[in-house]
Amino acid sequence: MADYTWYGHDLSYFSRKMESALTFYGAPFERVEVKLGVVTEEARKRAGTHVIPVLETPEGWALWDTTPIMFMLDGRFPKRRMFADGELGILIHMIENFLDEWLGRTVVHYRWHYPECASFAAPIMAMGNEEVAKGIAAWGLKACRATGVEPLHQQAMAEAEYERILASADRQLQQTRYLMGDAPCAVDAVILGGLRAHTMVDPVPRKLVDKYPRVRDWALTDNPDGADAWDGCGSVYSTEFAQDMLTEMRVGFEAFALGNKVALAAGEKLFTANVYDEDVTYLARPYPEKARQMVTEHILREGSEAYVRSLGLGDLYL
Repeated sequence: MADYTWYGHDLSYFSRKMESALTFYGAPFERVEVKLGVVTEEARKRAGTHVIPVLETPEGWALWDTTPIMFMLDGRFPKRRMFADGELGILIHMIENFLDEWLGRTVVHYRWHYPECASFAAPIMAMGNEEVAKGIAAWGLKACRATGVEPLHQQAMAEAEYERILASADRQLQQTRYLMGDAPCAVDAVILGGLRAHTMVDPVPRKLVDKYPRVRDWALTDNPDGADAWDGCGSVYSTEFAQDMLTEMRVGFEAFALGNKVALAAGEKLFTANVYDEDVTYLARPYPEKARQMVTEHILREGSEAYVRSLGLGDLYL
């Protein structure tokens, strides 16, 4: 009998991220796919959220935020942790934060701006109900607008950025089994979430992923290390992929995150940030700021302010 229950959807970015992490932990879990007409609302009500995924624990807790869930599970599976100790753990957390809060705009763009992707995903999510599918597709376009990928220039830049990430991952996987060494971490989980829920299944980005067969084959393999445990992130380190992600963070994500922070503090619903040499309007959203603050709190707990400043990310997190 499974100890944990995963409530999610195969086409959901964070659902597949959580599923990948659970597999890496070796946690016994049952998958319950959230579908229209299927009673899974009880778990979400107890979690206090309308979003997915929700993870139900052996104690009966219903939790929804993937990053704190992984920190909790690190304590339960200490030899299979997703976050290392010290500065390495902060590095993982910063990159995970970037991928969580910035890469999502790209996969949303692919899914809802390309008609062939929308016509693929919406009926699945709507379980064949045409009217519901139209509503989901309309919501998708609103999500694109809110996350700043409505302008054509931003669409092109987001796609170019994603290809750089794939190319970096492909190079890294020629050297190591995972993106930050020979054991998985939270960074692997979130990249796999995007691949498995979006870019390896949606028709347009799938062609792009196929250009990087190492990434594709890696994502098609569930926990290639089987049941073998690793020694508490001892095989995880700062790789070339990690350094590439730090570079990417400074290009657009930093301006977005700081603009969002200022807008929320001022009580503004919208804000403008200069991203890829263009002023872009975004919806001010509480969760990206909450996630940024989680990283800041992690840095302060470790007393690693100087380390973060040395990476050029002091303005973003401190």
